[in-house]
Amino acid sequence: MLKNFLPTIPDDYIIVRLLFLTAMFPVFGDVYAQTPDDSFDIRKTSTTTSAACRTANIAIPALMLTYGVVSLSSSTLKRWDCQIKTELYKKYICPNRVDNYLQFVPATAAFGMKAAEVESVNKLQDMTVIYGLSNLLETGVVYTLKTVSARMRPNGAANNSFPSGHTATAFVAAEFLHREYGDKSVWISIGGYSVATLVGASRILNNKHWFSDVVAGAGIGIFSVKIVYWVYPSLKKKFCKKEAKRMKSFVFPSYKNNALCLNLACEF
Repeated sequence: MLKNFLPTIPDDYIIVRLLFLTAMFPVFGDVYAQTPDDSFDIRKTSTTTSAACRTANIAIPALMLTYGVVSLSSSTLKRWDCQIKTELYKKYICPNRVDNYLQFVPATAAFGMKAAEVESVNKLQDMTVIYGLSNLLETGVVYTLKTVSARMRPNGAANNSFPSGHTATAFVAAEFLHREYGDKSVWISIGGYSVATLVGASRILNNKHWFSDVVAGAGIGIFSVKIVYWVYPSLKKKFCKKEAKRMKSFVFPSYKNNALCLNLACEF
């Protein structure tokens, strides 16, 4: 029955459009939830609407991950993955390394704006720890699922296709940028998520991942950041007491395994 609800590929850009629109739901949900009570003359319904938006904000990345997990055993979703691969292979699949670098661009933009003294939600040391913990959580989830699922890549090179680690890292960076600077302008969030979406699309165009791998990776990246922002205040109260030595932290780049990386260093 599920196949009756899955559309056929409408045009050449379905990968970018589907991934981008799905990923942007949390962004616009946040923006709408932060709207003042008297905006748009919806005083009586703003509280309910905000609660619904916050619920959707968590539900969307969870559903994205669920979609990927279900695709591991669903013959219908597997056929859709193959259909997307076949259509792209005829026209667009070509090797490129842009995804190795773009995955860090949104986070680099966040720290760049902080260096330029653009006010963010958190202080620099808190931003650094939050970003580091988000990547740590995302990496743990990604590699655990890669080991357990053992899905073969579309190009047959290895059996660690699910989920897409590059996409997860990119969406960690995009969600991080959104949480720190999304209140300045919605276009900052849109820019970050656009870059992350391009990374996901590039993984498919490189024939390295299935569509469902990328969707799941995006969900993991977004959800990891949300969890860290949720628990970080409690962690900070527990480990960073006022009388304790002030924590120093910084980020520095490195190049490893044909990828540009950001490294976190902390001094307690």
